[in-house]
Amino acid sequence: MLQQTQVATVIPYFERFMARFPTLQSLAAAPIDDVLHLWSGLGYYARARNLHRAANDIVDRFDGEFPLDMDHLTALPGVGRSTAGAVLALSTGQRQVILDGNVKRVLCRHLGIDGWPGERAVSNRLWSLAEKLTPVERVDEYTQAIMDLGATVCVRAQPACGICPVADDCLARRKQRTAQLPSRKPKREKPVRSVQMIMLRDRVGRVLLERRPPAGIWGGLWSFPECDVETDPATWVQDALGVVAEAEPSWDMLRHTFSHFHLDIRPVPMRATGTSDHIMEGQGRVWYNSGDSTARGFAAPVGRLLNELDQRE
Repeated sequence: MLQQTQVATVIPYFERFMARFPTLQSLAAAPIDDVLHLWSGLGYYARARNLHRAANDIVDRFDGEFPLDMDHLTALPGVGRSTAGAVLALSTGQRQVILDGNVKRVLCRHLGIDGWPGERAVSNRLWSLAEKLTPVERVDEYTQAIMDLGATVCVRAQPACGICPVADDCLARRKQRTAQLPSRKPKREKPVRSVQMIMLRDRVGRVLLERRPPAGIWGGLWSFPECDVETDPATWVQDALGVVAEAEPSWDMLRHTFSHFHLDIRPVPMRATGTSDHIMEGQGRVWYNSGDSTARGFAAPVGRLLNELDQRE
C-alpha cells in the first residue's frame, strides 16, 4: 500500500484490510472483489491484484510459508528488488539493499547526484552506492533509519537540515542545492482521453455495471459501460446492449488524472424505456443498487458517480 502512497492516506485502508484479512491464507481464499472493494479509492489497483495473486502463489507454491529468499520473493507478483530488500532486511536482518523514493532523495542530496533518479544511468549509480553504504551488521536498523531519514527529515520540500545526522558532509546542503536535488522528472504534457460513461438504469432503478478487463486502468474493478464521446448514447446502448433507452441531460465533465494521462469523463444518465431483462447478471455484468451488500471494487470517480446518482434518485 505504501508504494506510491503516503502513510497518512494508507493507515485507515491498512487497518480495514488487516481486520478483514488477518492472515495470508484468508487473503488468498478471498474473492478478488472483496480485495478490490477494500482498496477502492486508494488507486494503483494493480497493487491489490498483485497482492492477491502473491498470497495465492505463497499458499500454492510455498505451503503458506512466506519465502525468505530474495529470488523467490522477487518472483512474486508486484514485489520488486527494493521492496523485497526492505522486507528481508527488516524481518530477518539479511544484508539486502533498498532504494525506495526516500532513500533516493537522501543519496542524491548527500552525495550531490544530478539527474532524474528514474533514468537508467542514474538509477544504476544509486543502486551501486546503496550497495556500498549498506552495512553488514545491524542492517535492519540501518534500513529503517535511512528510510525514516528521508521520510521525516530529508523531505522533498524544506528539509530539516538542522537536525540531520549527516548534514555536515551533505553536498546539497553545502552547495545550497537541496531544492534542486534530486532532479525532477522531465516534464511532458499529459495527453487527454475522453469517454462517455453510460449510467443505464432499468425500470426499478438499478444501474448496469461491467467488470473491467484484468489488465489496464482500473483492472478488475466494476464500472459503467463506456463509449466514445462522439457516439450517440441511445444508439450505442441499443446497438451494444440491445436496450431501448432515453438519455437524460449529461452531467458536468469529470476529469480524473492518472500518472501518465488525463481522463475526461462525461457521465450520461439513461433510463431503459423497453425491456432490459435479457441483460443477465454474469459474464461480467451486474444490475447494481446502493442497497446491494455484495462487496465490489470501484475506482474513485465511479464510486462518486454512483453516490451522486443515488442522491439524485
